[in-house]
Amino acid sequence: MVLTVNLPTESYDIVIEEGALARADDMLDLNRRCLVVTDEGVPKEYAETIVKKCAAPTLITIPQGEGSKSLQLFQSLCSAMLAEGFTRSDCVVAVGGGVVGDLAGFAAACYMRGIDFYNIPTTLLSQVDSSVGGKTAVNFGGTKNIIGSFHQPKKVLIDPLVLKTLNPRHISAGLAEALKMALTSDREFYGIFKAGKAKESLAEVIKRALLIKISVVEQDEKEGGLRRILNFGHTLGHGIEALQGDDGLYHGECVALGMLPMCGDGIRAEVTEILKSLELPTVLPVDLEEALAFADHDKKCVTDGVNIVRVDVAGEYVMEKMPLEEWKQLIRDRVGGMI
Repeated sequence: MVLTVNLPTESYDIVIEEGALARADDMLDLNRRCLVVTDEGVPKEYAETIVKKCAAPTLITIPQGEGSKSLQLFQSLCSAMLAEGFTRSDCVVAVGGGVVGDLAGFAAACYMRGIDFYNIPTTLLSQVDSSVGGKTAVNFGGTKNIIGSFHQPKKVLIDPLVLKTLNPRHISAGLAEALKMALTSDREFYGIFKAGKAKESLAEVIKRALLIKISVVEQDEKEGGLRRILNFGHTLGHGIEALQGDDGLYHGECVALGMLPMCGDGIRAEVTEILKSLELPTVLPVDLEEALAFADHDKKCVTDGVNIVRVDVAGEYVMEKMPLEEWKQLIRDRVGGMI
């Protein structure tokens, strides 16, 4: 299956195909210098498969975890490209989850003001969300994704076979991001989660989540309006994530917690039960006030408040600007049993 992201200047394909990893050289232009970036948590054979198909590969394996999205590792990728004589005709290939994609994509965006970038996501979360849309970034000063750029990939390869090596927690974390899209944008898709069939329908989940993501990105490439719905649950979620460290909750698990208080009274209990069925957390594991403090530096904050997304009815969203302290009080009022 091929889905296309149609943008004014940078349209590209998303290939969803079992065995795509093994046939990457048929789908990507690897007959040049290629910086292949992966992390220690990704099975070595995935990146090695790509390296063998590149004419002039340079492989860098970064430590696993959110801590790798740093300026120091960004510099190491750029230094490697400079040392190997990379030009504007060469490329970067990410083989891994969201951390690898964000870091490698940012290096591709900045080196010589932008070179080709291919994304090969190996986690469910990155397959349904972060590999598409062109957001690249590193963390800085304790704030997530605060330094970055929009740099669309030339192509995305999604091989569902790689999901067989994921542990169940990673599958659940990816489903949290897919549930996010269903809640804001597709009541029928939400029905898959409500019926308890998401885990047994991963191919359908990936496709439907990507169709939502593509539609949103095509309408709002650089998050000037509509694309903010993809941040549902992320403002509080990022605060929780920042307090966890690499040994704590995964990104998707933090987003799950962040979504709950942004669900209306009529749907919150139902969403809580869905999260439990997916083995996602529903109890806040950190101090609420410490998590809320991170919102002061969140990208969704603007001069006169914070842009929020809430869901009162499955498949529909409400987007509004709210004074930051009013949003914090809303969270305090709704957290209740999450503590």
